[in-house]
Amino acid sequence: MSEETKYNPQEEPETTGQDKPRNTPFQVRLPLYIALALVVGVLIGANTFSPSDTNPQSTARAYLKFRDVLSYIDRDYVDTVDTEKLTDHAITKMLEKLDPHTSYIPAADLAMARSYLEGDFEGIGVEFNIFKDTIYVITPLSGGPSEAAGIQAGDKIISVDGQNVAGNGITNEGVFKRLRGPKGTTVKLEVLRKTSKRPLEFTITRNKIPTVSVDVSYMVNNNTGYIKVSRFASNTFDEFKVALSALKKKGMQQLILDLRGNPGGYMDHATRMADEFIAGDKMIVYTDGKGSRYDSKSFARTKGDFENNPVIVLLDEGSASASEIVAGALQDNDRALIVGRRSFGKGLVQMPIPLNDGSELRLTISRYYTPSGRSIQKPYVAGTEDYQKDMLQRFENGEYFHPDSSLFVDSLKYKTGKGRVVYGGGGIMPDVFVARDTTEISDFLGQLYSKNVIREYALAYYNDNRKDLEKMQMDKFIKSFNVSDKMMKDLLKVASQSEVTYDETQYKRSEALLRNNVKAFIGRSVYGNPGFFPILHEKDEEFQEALRQFGKAQRLAKGGV
Repeated sequence: MSEETKYNPQEEPETTGQDKPRNTPFQVRLPLYIALALVVGVLIGANTFSPSDTNPQSTARAYLKFRDVLSYIDRDYVDTVDTEKLTDHAITKMLEKLDPHTSYIPAADLAMARSYLEGDFEGIGVEFNIFKDTIYVITPLSGGPSEAAGIQAGDKIISVDGQNVAGNGITNEGVFKRLRGPKGTTVKLEVLRKTSKRPLEFTITRNKIPTVSVDVSYMVNNNTGYIKVSRFASNTFDEFKVALSALKKKGMQQLILDLRGNPGGYMDHATRMADEFIAGDKMIVYTDGKGSRYDSKSFARTKGDFENNPVIVLLDEGSASASEIVAGALQDNDRALIVGRRSFGKGLVQMPIPLNDGSELRLTISRYYTPSGRSIQKPYVAGTEDYQKDMLQRFENGEYFHPDSSLFVDSLKYKTGKGRVVYGGGGIMPDVFVARDTTEISDFLGQLYSKNVIREYALAYYNDNRKDLEKMQMDKFIKSFNVSDKMMKDLLKVASQSEVTYDETQYKRSEALLRNNVKAFIGRSVYGNPGFFPILHEKDEEFQEALRQFGKAQRLAKGGV
């Protein structure tokens, strides 16, 4: 029975002097209410509300309770409320009682959430960053409409279609909303350029912009290749295959696959990538859910391009989900050596469910397990808030600097196909642990990063020296370009202008790393990622450890343990 037909003592029939009951407005409308309730009930039963087979009565009672409460608020609450926002909030709070990865995405936010995993988007084609409330162009994307229009690295975008976007708290989402749009539409930009006294105006026609998830691939030396994968999006596997094939043609005999900081994405791209390294029909991953509806098993099924060569996978605490599927499969099948630190531990599978208002529910339906039976998911019984603090707790417990001994117990012990011992407990445990290198880290360096001083200085230096830098071959730049003392003094002036407090002791501690990073960001401005990562790797302890471990990886590839 709906709330409209419940007994209300204030609506008792009135009587005349002869005590004859008269029809009240409520009684007149009652047949309409009943008919409406029946129609709505039929529609709800047919299209929306479908209780589970395991607990139908309890689910139905809870559904009716929520419906009643929302109806009373909408009709009788003292103030006017936005029931849609109230519902969104209620759903979000309800899902917090489930697990940390089940989520509700309102319709207004769905396009942004999906764009992260899309293989391309439509827009003007720039990589940007926000410094001091101003949009700086890091680089126009190669072949994109901004490059064709003449946008340059270092340009400051101050207005979009006549609307000021400088100094007003613009966010990344705000930039996306203004610069992205359907292919063929135009957008007018006003930009400031260091070499021009007046603002420059550009009218750019939006186009389809390809995005990349394989950030870089290059030959480290004559026989060692390196591939960095930043996420598992809709084009990831194709990008990976192209990179792998190109490195093989250059003589690659062994590979460093860098999945550090990779938060995951599409599972099928992860399994296909793992299949490139695993021979035969060995298992890659399996899922286990409620009953058997969402249970699955994935096996190697194609002849891969790198099944017999040494592989090292770099992992850290930022590697999650699909990254962990790849690493777990290669480790359990004795196909790769894992170097770094314990991965994030995101082993819950979400199914996207579109809702009738354009919003989306991403519901956890199963768990990921590695071939040896390890659950990838770390515990979350202490609640969402405690779960979100896991990275901080790892730091405070010292896990970034030495392996957590509590995870190396018999109850968490598993074995690979060749009998190597591996451990569960959430996340993928590395074969070779590498502590975070903090010897050159300081608060001063942290301030330079947080206020974008290094990147801002590198952009300015590139713009001032563009002609000379672009004449230099990348190999020569990497080997011989030095960040001079004068450049460091200029950097410190930019830091002072950004209100970074100078500390002599901390500067000396971080100086070598700082010079390396300045050079890397200049290299990125000139050559893109191929000029960025090789320079960073000179000071990258995990990368250097991977190079030292290839002897062990070679034995593993040849069938040893």
